[in-house]
Amino acid sequence: MDNVGGNGANGRYNNLEEQFNNGGFDNIQNIVARELEDPMVGFQAALRDEIGVPDNQLGLDQPPEMNPQQDDILPNNEEFSSPSLYNPQSPQNSPGSESSTNVKPDHMNRASDLLMAVSIGADPNKNKIIEQAVGAMEELIKMATLGEPLWQRIGNVEMETLNGIQYLREFGCFDPTMEEIIRMVETADPQLFPSFDVNDGYVAPDIPVAPFLKPGFEPLHIEGSRDIGFVNMNPMNIVELLMDSKQWPMVFSSIVSRTTLLGVILDSVDGSYNGVLQVMTAEFHQSTPLIPTRQSYFARYCKRVALGTWGVVDVSLENLFPYPQVLFRRRPSGCLIQEIPDNGTSRITWVEHVEVDNKYLHHLFRPIVSSGFAFGAKRWIAAINRHCQWLAASMARTTPTDAGVLIPQPGRESLLKLAERMTRNFFLNFSSCTENLWMGLPLNFGAEDVRFRFGNTLVVPGKPPNKTLIFTTSVRFPVPVKFLFDFLRHEHSRNKWDMLSNGRLVRELAYVITGEDPRNRVSVMQVNSSPNTVEILYLQESYSDETGSYIVYSPVDAFTMSVILNGGNPNAAAILSSGFAILPDKPPEQGNEPVGSILTMSFQCADCQSTDEFIPPVTLKTIDIILATTVASIRNAIMDNRHGMQSGGK
Repeated sequence: MDNVGGNGANGRYNNLEEQFNNGGFDNIQNIVARELEDPMVGFQAALRDEIGVPDNQLGLDQPPEMNPQQDDILPNNEEFSSPSLYNPQSPQNSPGSESSTNVKPDHMNRASDLLMAVSIGADPNKNKIIEQAVGAMEELIKMATLGEPLWQRIGNVEMETLNGIQYLREFGCFDPTMEEIIRMVETADPQLFPSFDVNDGYVAPDIPVAPFLKPGFEPLHIEGSRDIGFVNMNPMNIVELLMDSKQWPMVFSSIVSRTTLLGVILDSVDGSYNGVLQVMTAEFHQSTPLIPTRQSYFARYCKRVALGTWGVVDVSLENLFPYPQVLFRRRPSGCLIQEIPDNGTSRITWVEHVEVDNKYLHHLFRPIVSSGFAFGAKRWIAAINRHCQWLAASMARTTPTDAGVLIPQPGRESLLKLAERMTRNFFLNFSSCTENLWMGLPLNFGAEDVRFRFGNTLVVPGKPPNKTLIFTTSVRFPVPVKFLFDFLRHEHSRNKWDMLSNGRLVRELAYVITGEDPRNRVSVMQVNSSPNTVEILYLQESYSDETGSYIVYSPVDAFTMSVILNGGNPNAAAILSSGFAILPDKPPEQGNEPVGSILTMSFQCADCQSTDEFIPPVTLKTIDIILATTVASIRNAIMDNRHGMQSGGK
């Protein structure tokens, strides 16, 4: 194992920074600097060129007219100053798409506000929270156990959606007037409706004006979904994953970006988590800054509801502690966990019920988000299942490579831990959480939907620290998610889209299968410029479930990879996570799979030219060229091979 990659520990390979940048970001910057006077193809042009798909299907609209006093467009010879880059209201952040990449500043400090308001140990706030949590648990149990007409199935993914009118009947405060309104809605008899025009001055006698009838009110969009799954873990371990504020964001890193435990109102009554009530904050995300983060302040309550059955419920506290503007509210949501006797598995019924303001949502993602699919219940169960499969893979004794070599158990564990850290960093780096201050690329440097920001400083022993540059964009492709996933994850097609592998031989040196689907795996990819010369080693994780597919990778120098495969410390390896998130372009419909995909491509690299005060134009142009080249390469390859590409059985 010391000679993995051909040369191993004899020192012929440089550190990660040089390995990545040789032929990578710095070299591309040098090329761009020499050729700025000879314009290269831009990202927008690459998307439109010969694709045969209308712009409005690719998420591209013509940019609006820019106000010279508001934008940040600069000539190529002018400096680009970072303090003026990020402005949530600027055209760069929402050009024609009404999308914003970050939570507005007045919503970024609510945790401290809530902590002061709650006064965890004092009445009457404590009693109010307890009362609301107990009521939420009762509602969760009822929603988890009732069937039709409260829940309706959509598509062949078997996710159930909430019937809003039936929900009001079951849980709302009904009077004869409300019942009559709902009856008229169901019978589609609009001529019988009283006038609810707030401008005509009419209000029915003895009926108070509801908040949603007042001028200027914008109702939140309601999403409700339910999913049932079986997990190879006993109920107590699942409860611990949900109630432990440190484990929870790690296990659900693809969903939860930030979480804070503000306090514990009720402790356990029997030494377990039974009866525990916590007050928490969290942000929920997708793997793109074009979908705004969902910031929530809620109580989490755990209860053993029957022998072998546990309930964990979340409920927002905004109604107890009002705030001027609420963008997201978590109605009673969570899961019932039932033990399956004698086999150590559990049946999970997950309910996700939220209200959300979608006006900042990018139009490319609007169909799958507003349908409830993007943040639905199925995604939570898929995350638990993936965690269980990951644990099983880490405990397996051996794993083969294509050459029949076995990775020893210590090497397997180190490789999986490094991949886990790489993938977790990917989700955190490319979300729209409030810590990630995304900036829009000026329109004269590239397309409107590109976002970039600075990441953590890269520290490599013996080298000066460098900033890391993170940039991303999302594009629609008219091919299914499975097709795009197989193309991007497979070593045989990597040299068709990866700039650092172009024209080179790529092979999978070693792998660990991490799920029931053999495509879900952690791989070591070796890139050779000649049969005896290794250019790059990549660590890659690929996995897919019913809600999305992901390919995450990072270059790793040969010496470090040799150490890892021999059981070395995975925390000592420098990792720059890049990769792809693939979502369907619309929610599944009855009997039909979505035919298109939304590909979010995200790159992270060391940047030795930019500072907090100055971002050179060549860096911005390089971002555009890397994205343009990658999009064009993927487009050309998948269009050429759309009907004949084989997955290779892996």
